[in-house]
Amino acid sequence: MTSTGKQPRGLAALFPCCYRESDQPEISYCHENIMAMEPTIPMPPLQELDAKFTEVVDELGLPEQQRAAMFAMPAEKKWQIYCSKKIEADEEKAATSYPQFYINQLNTMAIMKPVLALDEEEQSRLKNVNGLKTALRTQPIRFVTGFLEQDGLSCILNYLKSMDYETVESPVHTSLIGCIKALMNSSEGRTHVLEHPESINIIAQSLVAENIKTKVAVLEILGAVCLVPGGHKKVLESMLHYQTFASERTRFQNLMMDLDRSTGRNRDDVSLKTAIMFFVNAVLSQGAGETSLEFRIHLRYEFLMLGIQPIIDKLRSHENITLDRHIDFFELLRNEDELQMSKRFDGTHINTKSANQMFDVIKGKLSHTEAYPHLLSALQHCLLIPYNKNRTMLQYWALLDRIIQQLVLQTDKGEDPDVAPLEDFNIKNIVRKLVEENEVNQWKEQADQVRKEHQKLQQRLEKKERECEVKNKEKEDIMETLNKMKNKLEKESNEHTQAKQQVVELTARLQQLSSSSGVPGGPPITSGGFLSSVSTPGSPAPPPLPPPGGPPAFGIAPPPPPPPPPPPGLALGMTEKKKNIPQPSSPLKSFNWSKLPETKIAGTIWKDIDDRDVFKVLDLGEFQTTFSAYQRPTKDTGDAESVKKVKELSVIDGRRAQNCNILLSRLKMTNEEICQAVLSMDDQEELPKDMLDQLLRFVPEKSDVDLLEEHKHELERMARADRFLYDMSRINHYQQRLQALHFKKKFTDRMSEVTPKIRALSLASTEVVHSQALRQLLQVVLALGNYMNKGQRGNAYGFKVSSLNKMVDTKSSNDRNISLLHYMITVLENKFPAAASFSKELQNVPEASKVNMTELEKEINTLRSGLKSIEEELQYQQTQSSKRPVDKFVSVVSQFIAVASFTFSDVEDQLREAKDLFVKALTHFGEDPSNQQPDDFFGIFNSFLLAYSEARQENEDTVRRQEEEKKRALMEAQMKKDREQRMKKAKAVEEEEGGEFDDLVSALRSGEVFEKDVSKLNKKKQRRPKDPGSRERPMSNLNQYQDR
Repeated sequence: MTSTGKQPRGLAALFPCCYRESDQPEISYCHENIMAMEPTIPMPPLQELDAKFTEVVDELGLPEQQRAAMFAMPAEKKWQIYCSKKIEADEEKAATSYPQFYINQLNTMAIMKPVLALDEEEQSRLKNVNGLKTALRTQPIRFVTGFLEQDGLSCILNYLKSMDYETVESPVHTSLIGCIKALMNSSEGRTHVLEHPESINIIAQSLVAENIKTKVAVLEILGAVCLVPGGHKKVLESMLHYQTFASERTRFQNLMMDLDRSTGRNRDDVSLKTAIMFFVNAVLSQGAGETSLEFRIHLRYEFLMLGIQPIIDKLRSHENITLDRHIDFFELLRNEDELQMSKRFDGTHINTKSANQMFDVIKGKLSHTEAYPHLLSALQHCLLIPYNKNRTMLQYWALLDRIIQQLVLQTDKGEDPDVAPLEDFNIKNIVRKLVEENEVNQWKEQADQVRKEHQKLQQRLEKKERECEVKNKEKEDIMETLNKMKNKLEKESNEHTQAKQQVVELTARLQQLSSSSGVPGGPPITSGGFLSSVSTPGSPAPPPLPPPGGPPAFGIAPPPPPPPPPPPGLALGMTEKKKNIPQPSSPLKSFNWSKLPETKIAGTIWKDIDDRDVFKVLDLGEFQTTFSAYQRPTKDTGDAESVKKVKELSVIDGRRAQNCNILLSRLKMTNEEICQAVLSMDDQEELPKDMLDQLLRFVPEKSDVDLLEEHKHELERMARADRFLYDMSRINHYQQRLQALHFKKKFTDRMSEVTPKIRALSLASTEVVHSQALRQLLQVVLALGNYMNKGQRGNAYGFKVSSLNKMVDTKSSNDRNISLLHYMITVLENKFPAAASFSKELQNVPEASKVNMTELEKEINTLRSGLKSIEEELQYQQTQSSKRPVDKFVSVVSQFIAVASFTFSDVEDQLREAKDLFVKALTHFGEDPSNQQPDDFFGIFNSFLLAYSEARQENEDTVRRQEEEKKRALMEAQMKKDREQRMKKAKAVEEEEGGEFDDLVSALRSGEVFEKDVSKLNKKKQRRPKDPGSRERPMSNLNQYQDR
């Protein structure tokens, strides 16, 4: 587009730089001539004006600050700007055609090769390309969109492909790369570049230039594309394309040559070396390299084969901070990967340059495995590859190398992170096809067998662990009891010795008094020095001795339950008259009725009823078939095995039998094992506690025993539940044994529930009495209450502790969210800091608030009656002579009673002491001991502790919110100040700076993009112990560069 020479108007006056000559620099915002323009069209309503003005501002693509400034203009100025847009409609149309102008220029320069390398022509081309670069950076987003829609990207790429040698080495080449870089600053441009099938390959071709700035610009783009999702693989493919384009022997060859360049005029230029290093790090650590160790080792091996390590060692001499940072990251990542690789082979360092060592490691891993024959087969086929020194041999090995790389690197989803020689080659699917079905079944069977064996061993182990745990617990309880008994005996022995010594002293003194008084006779003295028990006439009788077992405990144990009434039956010596009732040929099910004895028939309806008349008309055969005790299958299958199956005999209630079968199936023990466990008091810990609860529900009743006794000659036919009840009924006192075993197993748990409650009651009672912080708090509350209250409520010398929980109800007049409790906490923290933490001195109050004395005493009485019942059963079993060698009831229960009785006595003493301390605490606070329970009294303190903690937290939140508001206000002021400074600096920023993609390139160039990985690797290295034999390469400290 050329200038027409007419004076600019409207937007042309606002943005005159957009309408000058043929080159198009960036838009600059000015409005000097706005005031001189007078719109001829009347101004519409304000709402319509804002809508039209929004369209104008959106086309400019201004930042938020400038948009706000535009909308802040008066309505007249907004209308002038909008009218100028309408007046200059033709020029607006021309503005939308600017992308086409640059596209035409690019196409012209690509087609027309310069005949002579004139400076004027080169400057003209450079000026056009720079104008495009500036427009892509500074023009509204509409310009970039129009440029892409008119296929401007393809024009740039075509120009790059068609450049001659002079243009390749000229600044025009560098500016064209800058155009692509500017285009990628927008998300839309970046998408078009990545989606173009040849864009990254053509950009990579520019590495062929000798111009340092061009190489650096290309490497910055390629390195930044590695950080973009989906861009990493495109970069690797472009480097493979560049290998063919530049006739490289292998990928990255020219880059390593540039990195090692030590001659020429640019030998000391570190910008290119730094760009190569951050490109290498981006290729290694991004894409698949973020998670795949195999990929990083695979790609790094290419660089190592090209000699990057000695090159890096030489680069240290430049002493450049940024370059050293990228070198350190490369070596740090390599050390970490080699360490992880060595862990796969039991810490063996693998020299990847030694074929012998690598073969030995692989052979050692695969020896004596099913994979070893395949290794031999692979080596044998490698021997068959042609070894003629020609191009074919090289391609064989290159193909084999690529296929193995693809096998190692392909992901589970079948994706190849690097170039793959085989297309549509899904390793996972092929491996699945190679596994034969019979091998899978064989492995499943082996796995099932191993799993079953593991479960059996696990069950045995758990059983032994339970047994050992119970034995250890019993041993600890016995040792603890013995220590307590020892201490108690020593104490009683000392008391007894002191009492005996006092008696001797008193006797001697009495004799002395008797002899000195001259009264003949006197109380006779026994040989032991004690007074004779014979009392003199008129003297008071000695008090009765206390009952054995110590003083009576707090509360009297309930009397034992009355014995059960005798079973109904005939009077002693009488026999029941036998009725003439037909007998069935096979056992029938029982009818669970309540039988009246013959002695109670007289005078009832039953006296006139004779059931023998019914038997004459009944079909007894059908009745016997219908209610037979034998359990027959519901359907006759006709199978020979069903005929031979033994019919089960069941005489107990069906529902009871079903529940019993469920219990036995869960118990997984035979009847004999259950009998042995009951007789031996479960010394092998085979009966869990919950199973004992269930077994007590299925104790054989007398009616069950009577029915089972009638069919004891048919034991083999009995159903499982019937046989179980029959076998258990053969054990003498089975129910009492089971109850004793249940009590023994539960005793420790029940004592563990009672003891902490008693201890908490004692400790809490002591804490509230001796807490100085609580005393100080009550003093403050008393002062605040007397100050607030007048009249009868005031002038108090104390208050009920329940008043503490009413403080939260007294609200502030200024703020209803502040209560008297909030204010008191502030006073305590400022004036009495020691009292503010009074909760630390009341650690056991929350637990004591849960203690219910009625339930606690009930549990103690239950334990007392349970011990008494076991003692009675022990006395009974001691009189019996068991014929079974496994019967250990007497020995086990005797030992248990000895330990449990002393433990229970000790708990009773603790409860008595806790009650005394609790009464003292109630008296200490002026409470009535007769109607206060621990859960009520300590519940008051616990509620106050919770309210105190909540109010204290609310105070802290209030203070924190106030501080945050102050900080936020300061931060907003600082942000406003910084924003103003940035706006001032933004006006002076050069045209080529800014943009998202530029930020990405800047972070890549400085190494900031790798800081997260460096920190992670440094933490791993610090946690890892130093190995004196490590082969890790020395490297400088990366933190020194991060700190700078």
